Amino acid sequence: MRITRTARERERQRTFARLERLYREGRYEEVEAGAQALAATSWRDRFRPVARWERQARTLATGVAVAHGRGDEVLAELETLIAQLEPVDADTHVLQLVVRANRTVVLIGQERHEEAEAESLDILRAVTRLAHLTPLLRLELRVLGNLGRALCGQARHEEAEEIARGNLPRADERSAVPLYAVLMRALNGQGRYEETLAVARRFAPPPQRADSGLVDLFTGAAQLGLGRLGEAEAAARRALTDCERQLHPAHPRTREVRDLLARVTGEHPFG
Repeated sequence: MRITRTARERERQRTFARLERLYREGRYEEVEAGAQALAATSWRDRFRPVARWERQARTLATGVAVAHGRGDEVLAELETLIAQLEPVDADTHVLQLVVRANRTVVLIGQERHEEAEAESLDILRAVTRLAHLTPLLRLELRVLGNLGRALCGQARHEEAEEIARGNLPRADERSAVPLYAVLMRALNGQGRYEETLAVARRFAPPPQRADSGLVDLFTGAAQLGLGRLGEAEAAARRALTDCERQLHPAHPRTREVRDLLARVTGEHPFG
């Protein structure tokens, strides 16, 4: 029995590592299906190590759905998972914080910005309490990006800019992406369009499916603010093509790009 349990644990570990690699490659549909299958298999096994894989698989599956733009579909599952992930140890607590951060992204997409701000601040307090136990810089920076977006949603652009600029020096190439996005959004919100374009020119995010259309969205909004309608339309159409090819049709960024294009062309956003 012990040998069988150990072999099963190694197999799940290999499966999870493969799913994480596929996620980095942007193969969201495969990852979500694989994570759901792993969670279902783990649920039937009563051994403690398998329960850990079941929780991680469900966290991955819902996180991929949020990245793809299907956050509304999995909001109830996120809330259930948060409740079930009682933080009995540091690892489980961190997993719960990851799920809560994913839920915050959904709240922002639903324009529930005050709730998203409160949740982000609470997560950051928890991260501070856990920092002596495990490295959490990437999670902290991601949550700070969520907080910046929630502030921009409340037209508190100066505060969002301060968060982005204050934390970019701590970020590596990947974790800098949400902070650069907050910075460009905040600058546009203040009417500082030339500065947005300068940030966009020097910001070259690593290719990730979740970032599709990001830079062109803020570039197009800045060009519109400067009255350069031709350039704004070109950027908005690039962003829309990118989003429609890579993201789910319900993704909040796709809706935002369509709205931008409608403002540029004077057309209804849905044709």
